[in-house]
Amino acid sequence: MIKNYKTATVIGTIFFAIISFIALFPILGLIISSFRPSSDLMRNGMSLTFNLGELNIDNYIYIFTEAGEYWQWYGNSLIISTLTIFLSLFFSSMVGYALAMYDFKGRNFIFILVLFIIMVPFEILMLPLYDLMIDLNLIDSYFSVMLPLIVAPIAVFFFRQYALGLPKALMDAARIDGATEYGIYYRIMMPLMLPSFAAMAILQGLNSWNNFLWPLLVLRSNDMFTLPIGLATLLTPYGNNYDVLIAGSVMTIIPIVILFLFFQRYFVSGLTVGGVKG
Repeated sequence: MIKNYKTATVIGTIFFAIISFIALFPILGLIISSFRPSSDLMRNGMSLTFNLGELNIDNYIYIFTEAGEYWQWYGNSLIISTLTIFLSLFFSSMVGYALAMYDFKGRNFIFILVLFIIMVPFEILMLPLYDLMIDLNLIDSYFSVMLPLIVAPIAVFFFRQYALGLPKALMDAARIDGATEYGIYYRIMMPLMLPSFAAMAILQGLNSWNNFLWPLLVLRSNDMFTLPIGLATLLTPYGNNYDVLIAGSVMTIIPIVILFLFFQRYFVSGLTVGGVKG
């Protein structure tokens, strides 16, 4: 029994290691290409093959010394993603917590609406959201990008499922001690929900950082572009700026890696607990 278990563990580890290695091939190709001369990239494209003598750091020197607009896009993405993460966690967690812990009229109906919105593709909602941004005079601003993501239905659903596993007896004990409902949430329940916050911080951060279509609709000026849009503008029929494109794409991976490393301690437990509560 133990021998069979160890054998299965070894086979499973080897299998997933191979899958992980295959999944990392595109990233490995991107990193290698970022050290190749732009002229070589234009002739041969991206690949895992390279001449060791031709590799250099000229592309990175260029983006750090001459590509000023790249860092403008980088800063825009950092600001938008950071604010989106904090605002989304704040509002979505409160909504999910309320749906799980309080009995009020219409609670189930609101939860059904949340599930319905999850099933509706965002592309269907873009036109009315775009009209709303025009009416609010928010086009070409950070708020126009962030507002549709601040109360994310999937985050509300996740926080609601996680909060269902919290003991309501703690709320009753806190009320006896004179704590307000907000105090109960911020001082008692929120610390218990840290794994769910970590999981949603990674998922919401990844979604916001890589968001392309919605910012493309609501952002107009070059100095307001986020990284995905800005990098896309480097590919034109009149020329391709591979110096910024390839090395800049590698640099875009860094914030997501840092975010995951910072929250990975709670990531798996947050997804597991939040996904099994009924």
